[in-house]
Amino acid sequence: MRLLYILATYLLFPLLLPVLCVHRKMRHGLWQRLGFYAPGALPVRGDGPVVWLHGASAGDLLALSPMFAPLRARFPGCQLILSTMTDSGHAMATGRLAKDIDGVIYVPYDLWGATRRAMKALRPDILVLEYTEIWPNLIRAAKRGGARVVMTNGRFSPANLGRYRALFGLIGNPLKDLDLMLMRHEDEAERARSLGARPDWVMVTGNTKFDSLASGPAPEDTTLREVLGLPVGAPVWIAGSTHEGEEEALLGVYRRLHAKWPELRLVIAPRYVDRAARVVALARDAGLSVGLRSKGNPERGQVVVLDTIGELSRAYRLGTVVFVGGSFTKRGGQNILEPAGQGRPVLFGPHMDNFRDSVAVLSGHGGIQVADAEELHARLAELLEDPRRTDALGAQALETVGRISGASERNAEAMLSLFPHGRAEPR
Repeated sequence: MRLLYILATYLLFPLLLPVLCVHRKMRHGLWQRLGFYAPGALPVRGDGPVVWLHGASAGDLLALSPMFAPLRARFPGCQLILSTMTDSGHAMATGRLAKDIDGVIYVPYDLWGATRRAMKALRPDILVLEYTEIWPNLIRAAKRGGARVVMTNGRFSPANLGRYRALFGLIGNPLKDLDLMLMRHEDEAERARSLGARPDWVMVTGNTKFDSLASGPAPEDTTLREVLGLPVGAPVWIAGSTHEGEEEALLGVYRRLHAKWPELRLVIAPRYVDRAARVVALARDAGLSVGLRSKGNPERGQVVVLDTIGELSRAYRLGTVVFVGGSFTKRGGQNILEPAGQGRPVLFGPHMDNFRDSVAVLSGHGGIQVADAEELHARLAELLEDPRRTDALGAQALETVGRISGASERNAEAMLSLFPHGRAEPR
């Protein structure tokens, strides 16, 4: 059955390669994606074990980042190598996360040859896969290379269980090659067991993304406020991780609010920064002045577009209220706990299928779900009218985030248990 999967990937790959090479999220790093590394691309192997952590996108890498320190504490001298699928993830790893890791690569395509070349080059002792990054050839190559394979923040959508069963029936069950499955919730763990994972390999440890959410004021906040062109003391609405089809509605809400609160500023952070020009055009069409963060907002626009990577979390600290996008479209939402961890009240739309756990945690505890733009306007107006209630909701959101941390420490401890002598011996 594995042979069927290997043959299928090689038959389909020539058809997919032209699309992958021009895809706006994955157009760079072709040679690394094929398992070839230029001299100096990988760190010189040290005396400690190599831990390879894979997250598909920038947000996934941020969710992995709280595990860096616990892993270093339990695996002294280890090298942490991050891999990612998207160009934005690579930019995040080589920028914001660079000081905490030892190397960054693009994950290889799930081809028999590419995955084996990657494993031979990196020789990891542990391969950590996040969420549902189940790549059969990569997992098998890691096992053949002697690595332990671990899933963290594990999740399986109940809507997709039938598809997983059908696929595993055709190609063999890759879950049987995993040494640990560290799941977010008990219902996720039960789904993993129902898909054929060995019960004693499945543990509920929580979600590491909760561990990096809370942070206090920092000196760079003042600098960011200046380059965003936000007047000191003015109320600020941050609309984070917005998608196509949302900004126009948000700008309409802002125009109505601005008529009553002319000092109000709107910061829009599109989920994909290459859409910044589109958002600027929409703001101008709405009759609003607009600037770009990357240019320092010289216009001191009523609207400023955050067109940089890695600054949204800090920008949330500058907000009075926050709306998180991907929730007025069918994208399934974005991370609502990140602004909550900055002590800000968080509003979000009805489509939060990918973040149901976060909605359950935050709703009524600093988070407000709204049905549409009209209700968003009403709730924002209420908060702007009552600063004390706004502050109280923000404090409640921060307290909520503080109660759900600790998954990173539990994950690192579970990984250490894979080694009988209490440490991973470098190979």
